[in-house]
Amino acid sequence: AIVYKAPAQDTGKIILPGAVGNWANNQRAFTAGQGHSFAKTLEHVVGTHASVKFLAYNNVPPGIPNVKTKSNGKGVIILSTAADSAAAWVVHTIPGFPTAKTPYNWPASETARGHLLICLTISKSQINAIAASLLLVQPVIHYNDIPETETARMPYFKKLAEGQTPIIPPFTSRRTVRTQNARAPVTVHIYSKSESSKYGKVFSYISFIIIHTCMYFELFFTDLN
Repeated sequence: AIVYKAPAQDTGKIILPGAVGNWANNQRAFTAGQGHSFAKTLEHVVGTHASVKFLAYNNVPPGIPNVKTKSNGKGVIILSTAADSAAAWVVHTIPGFPTAKTPYNWPASETARGHLLICLTISKSQINAIAASLLLVQPVIHYNDIPETETARMPYFKKLAEGQTPIIPPFTSRRTVRTQNARAPVTVHIYSKSESSKYGKVFSYISFIIIHTCMYFELFFTDLN
């Protein structure tokens, strides 16, 4: 799913699975604790679910002032510890949000700004490739309760969770993942820019790819509920 909130608006638009190119209205304000796409997508991050674990990163981590970083990454990697392979990667633009295991609380200061949230439903096998790309970005990880038993065969995720520094040159590879949908999976190419790289326009390019060619997304909650 792709969710967009325009500047100075407290509601937004969403593209749901099977509705390619058709933006639907979010009827409830993002400031509400439930009943809209932001809250639903993040319900297992702000709440408690015994079989759902996640890693959250944000260059403006909630409750931690004056963090110095050159990364601007914001997102959540979510997985189910149940027998299935359900997982999700949420990428968004909201600083200091969400706060892990804390009731949904939209930051009022962000209503004036435009924001984007993208949720990709994936399988656990895709997480290591995502972690490899995030490793170059060096995101500020502020919460992680994913057990090592789930990531034992994910060397890049281990490095990411431990805050290790990548030893490869910037922008040396392209990672690819596929959304988890038997009928119409979507291939998503991930490009990363390290702090020493000059490829600043790559993020405009990846946004173009995601919005214009990735035509099928699923909300993670459909696999969990």
